[in-house]
Parts: sequence; structure tokens; C-alpha cells
Amino acid sequence: MTQDASPKTGSTVIAEYLRQLDGSPGVYRMLDTESRVLYVGKARNLKNRVSSYARPTGHSARIARMISETSSMMFLTTQTETEALLLEQNLIKQLKPKYNVLLRDDKSFPNILVTKSHDFPMIKKHRGAKKEKGTYYGPFASAGAVNRTLNQLQRVFLLRNCSDNDFATRTRPCLQYQIKRCSGPCVGHINQTNYADLVKDAERFLSGKTSEIQATLAAEMQKASEEMEFERAAALRDRIKAMTAVQTAQGINPQSVAEADVIALHMEGGQACVQVFFIRANQNWGNRDYYPRVGTDFSPTEVMQAFVGQFYSDRDPARLILLSDAIEDPDLMQEALSNKLGRKVEVAVPQRGEKHELVVNAQRNARESLARRMSESATQLKLLKGLAEAFDLDAPPERIEVYDNSHIQGTNAVGGMIVAGPEGFVKSQYRKFNIKGEDLTPGDDFGMMKEVLNRRFKRLLKEDPDRKTDIWPDLLLIDGGAGQVSAVRQIMTDWGVGDIAMIGVAKGVDRDAGKEEFYRTGHPVMALRHNDPVLYFIQRLRDEAHRFAIGTHRAKRAKSQFKNPLDGIEGIGPKRKKALMTHFGSAKAVAGAALEDLKAVEGVSAAMAQTVYDYFRE
Repeated sequence: MTQDASPKTGSTVIAEYLRQLDGSPGVYRMLDTESRVLYVGKARNLKNRVSSYARPTGHSARIARMISETSSMMFLTTQTETEALLLEQNLIKQLKPKYNVLLRDDKSFPNILVTKSHDFPMIKKHRGAKKEKGTYYGPFASAGAVNRTLNQLQRVFLLRNCSDNDFATRTRPCLQYQIKRCSGPCVGHINQTNYADLVKDAERFLSGKTSEIQATLAAEMQKASEEMEFERAAALRDRIKAMTAVQTAQGINPQSVAEADVIALHMEGGQACVQVFFIRANQNWGNRDYYPRVGTDFSPTEVMQAFVGQFYSDRDPARLILLSDAIEDPDLMQEALSNKLGRKVEVAVPQRGEKHELVVNAQRNARESLARRMSESATQLKLLKGLAEAFDLDAPPERIEVYDNSHIQGTNAVGGMIVAGPEGFVKSQYRKFNIKGEDLTPGDDFGMMKEVLNRRFKRLLKEDPDRKTDIWPDLLLIDGGAGQVSAVRQIMTDWGVGDIAMIGVAKGVDRDAGKEEFYRTGHPVMALRHNDPVLYFIQRLRDEAHRFAIGTHRAKRAKSQFKNPLDGIEGIGPKRKKALMTHFGSAKAVAGAALEDLKAVEGVSAAMAQTVYDYFRE
């Protein structure tokens, strides 16, 4: 009689690790029976922290569940607790443990860049690594906030936004000059000295010295008016109005806070919203809301600690960080962020004054944003429930995948997959598929769908063969009628996933929206009433899939238009391509070149010349 060999879990397993540990600082990981990371934490003293989990009682419901699922642990010791804090946040973002607070939006923020590599600097939006030579101002909360500011700055300071290549080849002023958004340096309408003054003013404005610039412009306007230069006076007046518009659009412009990140948290019903406002140069440069993954038994202190650590793991902090709620280790966090920035960073929870007002305003925004999101989620859940009822699903789907194809007569064909769930569209899970099948007939939509679904299920089975994670769909929506549904069901059966619900959506009579017909295996064709909210929901899903597929196709088509024919020749790398292009002047000339001429190119052997010659004559 064999004994049960199932792995042990719980506090007794954790207690066994105590003999291996000392009082060093470090990071620990708790893993389940399948070695999936449940939780990542840091400790000033690893032995003391782990011993707290070894107690069988006295834990919150969340921690008790986590302990009961723990089958093993991993440890990494560090020199200091600050190192442990940084390592902890990096591991959380990388591993996404089940029981940690998790920041789900990881997008970078745009900046405004004033270039310094040209005699006539340009002003433009910049996102990503700061490699280009120039002065960066930011961060701004969104591309929209940058675009609005740039639009107004161009009206005020008349700086160019064209590329250096456009600037060099311009023979007459562009539209920007005609609508008074540029001073026309490309054609000599302003000299380098006067343009440099405009650049200096723009940088002073972005540094917060707005009152000085307005006073200077007002004095110049008055002088031009007195000298009866009314056109110049009117232009200066328009620049002052544009500057005022920038400041008005920014809303809150604190007087006593030159630079700060304002972070405010609101929690309700097991959900959380964090609002981040960026104050730079005494100006509000926008805000963004975040919805970290939390549970009902997380405290505001835990959530704020986790958010601040993860938010700044790959971003530079402001000199001052204003919080609505205290964090667990303010001194440690302050030290870690100061080391990262290379100068002192202060972390504070203000109780009075303008700083407190900034936090209160951010917290109000967080509360209102969470209320809107919860309302939208309630509506979404109602629609998912209605969808389940309409199509006899076992439960409201948690993950819906919708597929669509896009091409022009079979060229640049792509497949698109969008994902929706209880929180709406999950854009981070969207996927594109470059159609690779060489035996497909141009325009064969079904052949494309077959390739997409085969690749999708192959990938899913490779990543999660036991179907235990949330990457598997509960429902598939495909574009097509009975034939497509039957064929797709066969594909799913072949892959062993025939139990996943699948619905074909056909355009119906006259291909009119509202007359869609729905096809399912083993069920008669059906339709929903014209004003059914579930019908509108399905239409939105289909339209989003179509939008995504069309956008992906257009991007691929645009890229292919600039593809060099030499890229398709095996053995032709960047150096040889450059040598051929330099020698002949264009790819077309290379294609028509004689074999002896190709052999004369430096760096191209006789064999390679023959390969190039044959390639264009196949």
C-alpha cells in the first residue's frame, strides 16, 4: 500500500527554513506546490520575518491563505535593507505574485525636448531613453498633455518642430510659418541670434519663469505700439494670450511647490485608485490614474508602500514626493530614491498648507476616478452576465477573445486578436499575427483564420498545458457563419480544447449592423432583438477587433512600402547594402546592374555578385 506523496504545505514547512537563516537583510519568495511564486517580500532580518509566518495562528485571512498554499521558499540576502527594497520591487514587477499589491500599468511618460545639436534647435515630444543631445522637461502625464503644451509653446515662442532633414531641404516656409507657429529659420526669416533668444525664453518658461517672460513681452508690445509697429504689437499680444492659455489649461499652478510628485490613494470595496500629479517648475504637467491589484484586507499603508516602490523602480522621482498615506518604511524609501536620483529626495505626508491642498485635490480625483471605474465595471459585469444567459454559457466569461483579419487582395495580411473581460478591453493582451502561410490563396480569409487559431492554441498549450492560469479564454468570437464555426470547432477539437465556448458572428441580412446572426455548434442559428444591450456589446467587441486588425495591417503596409529590395538577399547585411547603394545610387540601379559591375563593388565577392545578379533575375 503506497503512501500519499503530495507535497506538504503550511506553517510547518516554513518553520523548517528557520535553521538556515540568520539576521541578514534580504528578499524572500514563497512558492506553491508547482513552484509558482505566491509572494515576494523584503526583510531587515530574514529570520525574524520568516518566523512570523511559521506561527500557525494570528494572521489575516489573506496571509493565512498564502501560508496554507506555501510549499517552499527561496531567499536572497543583501548587504543592506535598501538593496533588499529595490530587489523586492523589481522581483514583484517581474514575477507578478498572486498575493502582492501589483501595479498593472507600466507605460513610460513623455517629455518635451529642446534639441542642442543644431544651430536652430527644435522643440518636440520625446518618449523613452534620453540619448539625444538636448534639454529635457517633464515628465508629462500623457501624450495629450505634451501635445497641448507644445501647441501653445509654438504659438508663443515660434520654435521649429520639423526634422533636421526637412530644415536642410526647405526652399520656402512651410504651413507652420504661415499660421504663425514658427519663425521660419529654414529660409532665413530670423537670424541665429534672435532665434537663440526665443529658445532661451522657451526654456525659461519650461523652468517656471513665466512672469518674467510675460513682463518682457508686455514691455515689448507697449514699445511696438508706441512706435506704431501695430503688426508687431498684435503678434506680441497673441503670444501673451497663448502663454496665458498654457497656464490656464494647466489648472493648478502651486506657488510654493516648484517640483513634486503628488500621489494620492483611495480604496473602496476591495479596489484601489492611485492618482499621480506631476508638478514641475511650479506648473501642473498633468495627472494619471492607476488601479493596482489589491484585496479587501490590504491596508492603505501596504498599498502605498508597494505602489511607490514599483512606480519608481524604472522612473526618476521628483525631489519631493507628497503622499496621502504614510508608508511602512519612509526613511528607507527616501534613501533608496535618493541613491537612484543622485540627490536628496524627500518623502512626506503633508498635514497643512498648499502641499496638503495638493494632496487633497489628488485624493478627490482618485475617489471620483474609482467611482467611475466601479460604475463601468458594474455595467460590464451586467453585460457579461447577459451574454452568458443569451448563449447558454456556464458562467459569465472572464476572458473573451475576438479575432479578425485584414489585408488588401491578400497582401500584407495580418490577423488581430483583442481581449475583453470584467474590466473592459484588456489592451495589454492584444496580439497580432503576421500571416505566414505561403500556400494560402490571396484573400482566403478562412485560411488566414485557420493559421491564426492554430498558432494561438499551440502557444497556449506550450505556456500552460494544464490550463490553470487566466491566459485561456472562456469564449471565442469569430467572424463568420456555419461553415467557419464548423471548421474552427474542428481546429479546437484537434488541439484538445473543444470545450471552450465559441460563437460565429455573421453580418446577416443586407450586412446591416443590428441584423447579425449567431452560429454555435449544435444549436440553430439565432439573432438578438434589435435593441438588446448584449447585441450592442458584441458589436463593440467586433468593431474593436476590426479596428485593431486594420491598424496593424496599415502599419505593416506602410513599413513594406519603405522596404529595400536588397533586404531579401541572403548574405547582404548592412555593410554590403551600404556599399551597393553608394556605388549604384539606388536599389533599382543595383537590380539592373551587369554582373561585372556588381563584381567591381568594394566588399562584394564574385560569388556574392552572382547571388545578387541571380536574385533579381529569378
